[in-house]
Amino acid sequence: MVLQYKLKAEKRWKKYPGKDKLEYPVGKCDFRLLNETKTKVLVPKGNYSKVLKRFRQIEFFKHRS
Repeated sequence: MVLQYKLKAEKRWKKYPGKDKLEYPVGKCDFRLLNETKTKVLVPKGNYSKVLKRFRQIEFFKHRS
């Protein structure tokens, strides 16, 4: 899965480098989650905690069996 971010005022999505390397506060950015091939949006635009919560849910069920 690919996590992307953008400032709320911008239009272009960027690859998420990690929370420590992010230039802006997490509250000023929008996030989204895509599949590995970037063809399907798994989580549309949302805040950091909402997107990361869904990311963990997907990972849990992927490795469950």
